Amino acid sequence: MTNVIFASTHDTTPQEWIAPLQRALPLAQISNWKDNAPPVDARFAVVWKPPHDLFLRETRLEAVFNLGAGVDALLQLPGLPADLPIFRLEDAGMSVQMAEYVLHALLRASRGFEQYQVQQRQRLWHPLPDIERESWPVGIMGTGLMGTRMAQTLAALEYPVATWSRRGKEIAGVHAYAGADEFPAFLARTRVLVNTLPLTPATQGILCRKTFEQLLPDACIINVARGEHLVEKDLLSMLDSGHLRGATLDVFAQEPLPSSHPFWDHPAITITPHVAAASLRGATIKQVAAKIQSLLNGVVPTGAVNRELGY
Repeated sequence: MTNVIFASTHDTTPQEWIAPLQRALPLAQISNWKDNAPPVDARFAVVWKPPHDLFLRETRLEAVFNLGAGVDALLQLPGLPADLPIFRLEDAGMSVQMAEYVLHALLRASRGFEQYQVQQRQRLWHPLPDIERESWPVGIMGTGLMGTRMAQTLAALEYPVATWSRRGKEIAGVHAYAGADEFPAFLARTRVLVNTLPLTPATQGILCRKTFEQLLPDACIINVARGEHLVEKDLLSMLDSGHLRGATLDVFAQEPLPSSHPFWDHPAITITPHVAAASLRGATIKQVAAKIQSLLNGVVPTGAVNRELGY
């Protein structure tokens, strides 16, 4: 019998995950993490924001499966063995949701829907000028599954789209920029900057004044990656100066966002509570179960995390 531990400090209904995972892996024993309980000598761990002492208690793990694409928090846990394989979630319904979210934010700005909402409250009938898509060049940072789906979606709607990533990735109809040397050119042609990067020491604070100053005037920021990518005081300063037009933020350094935070009342900032994309439970369980079964069959599954890169 293969022991699997489900460990999450985020989900209050673990049985909603454990029961279907047990059905998908009938020859395994799925256990829920319990504080102060003895180890179950798990071979695999399925986790999302797991307890800090997971790796200190379960010392016989052969692999960890993260119920999300981002593994920055997992990599910081104490006792994480340097050679323990980590597998991240690949899509599970998230990329299409992310594309929808970014498209919605882009349309609100480029089609003037924000202004029409104001006009409605004023009982004002005033058609705005027709859209000129070439005036709304989009730049997407990150070309993983999320960034790629966004780029494809927006390019199909004839927005000028470019991507920037560590190595560059060819996507039909999209201009690819790569590496630090091409970052300034990427920013200089961008009016709508979308962040989908993984959080690493190299990307922390990348949404800062230096980055914002290189964008086209009247620029918009959309952050759906991690709150720590954003230097909050720089965003507020650049919005108030008029160089930035607005920001749509789904992630924050502190969540929930404190009620006293200045973002809540800023007229140019749209806030959502980390809902841009949720991993769909059914698709997630199917994917994780398939990865565990692959390892049991001696086959290394996809989605392995590169510790040096942080994703």
